[in-house]
Amino acid sequence: MEKMRDLIMAPRTPLTCLLLLLLSGILGGQVLSICPSECSCSRGHRVVDCSLRHLTHLPPGLQHNIQFLNLSHNGLRGLDGQLSHYAHLRTLDLSYNLLGYFPSGLPRALWDIRAAGNQIKALDKNDTAYQWNLRVLDLSANELKRVVLINNTLPSLHALNLSHNRFWTIPTNMPHNMEVADLSHNYLVQILPGSLDRLPRLRRFYLHANRFSWVPWGVFDQLKALEMLTLGDNPWACEEEENITRFLRWVEGTRATVLGCPCNIRPTCGQIQRANPRRERHFASYTEPPLGADSRELGRGGHAPSRASVVTSGYLAKSAWLEPGIHGEGEAEANSGEQKRFVFTSTSTTGLPRPAAKKPKPGSARGIGHGFHTQSSCFVVALNLLGMVAYELSWLNLIC
Repeated sequence: MEKMRDLIMAPRTPLTCLLLLLLSGILGGQVLSICPSECSCSRGHRVVDCSLRHLTHLPPGLQHNIQFLNLSHNGLRGLDGQLSHYAHLRTLDLSYNLLGYFPSGLPRALWDIRAAGNQIKALDKNDTAYQWNLRVLDLSANELKRVVLINNTLPSLHALNLSHNRFWTIPTNMPHNMEVADLSHNYLVQILPGSLDRLPRLRRFYLHANRFSWVPWGVFDQLKALEMLTLGDNPWACEEEENITRFLRWVEGTRATVLGCPCNIRPTCGQIQRANPRRERHFASYTEPPLGADSRELGRGGHAPSRASVVTSGYLAKSAWLEPGIHGEGEAEANSGEQKRFVFTSTSTTGLPRPAAKKPKPGSARGIGHGFHTQSSCFVVALNLLGMVAYELSWLNLIC
């Protein structure tokens, strides 16, 4: 330690500075923490997976420029303000923790927030007021009874998952650019007139497994882009002809595909299905898990949560917001190369077996090329490490 102190205090020369950088790279675990010990990192330590680590606090040592952070299946209770300075963060998974409320002070650059399987009871207007870039919001399997949204907020939101909660009415002021909305497996009994009039781009609307007995006449008329509507597993009052007859007429004549037609008139109805009987796609599967009950909905310890375990009649085996192109075709390519979209399943990817690589024969051209490529890669990694160390040590004035 004394020799290192003497080296640091010695007059600055290019050779001294280079030696300091090399020592910093060798002792990187003591000088610079790039990837927390509790997590696994990839893609230049910008993709961080801390799932299933029994965490109760945010792990220290996260890089400032991380883009993807998976904290699912842990014991986190609150993260207020702890992530605000990660300005490059695009995807955040907080699913299946112990959050009792939506975290405040989240980065405004986020594209994707997953907070399924927590204990969130309400979403206040200030919780999402500044999430201008948010495209996917998953709050399924919580205890939500109330969601307050302000007009013209969440302008970029394309997919909203509020399934497996405790709503009695459909939230008002839902984002007007939304394309996919999942409100299945709630306690919905009514749709307030006008609450769906500001959703001209809504394509897929999931309302199955609720408590609808009827809906007001014309409530879906303003959904001009509607392609799919799910209505199964609702206690429709089929004996009340005055309320149900006109709605059944709309269901059979709509341009959208309706899965789970009311009163069991048929599994699938709608004008598109009648016009293309030979090309009918069987979306309605009464043996598959409900919408959203994929690997992300596994509870702590790998067990399914109680609300997701009660399967009534599911319609899709995969989540609606994981379908390709949910953020718009070509949109990812239009952005910079660093802004890539990642699909994840809230589970740790470490510890998976990898296929054994074949060893090149000694002296072969492939073996020589492989060795040269390995040396080049090590050299590039060393340069990147030296650059990061130089950045972190600049505040100590150790760099000439």
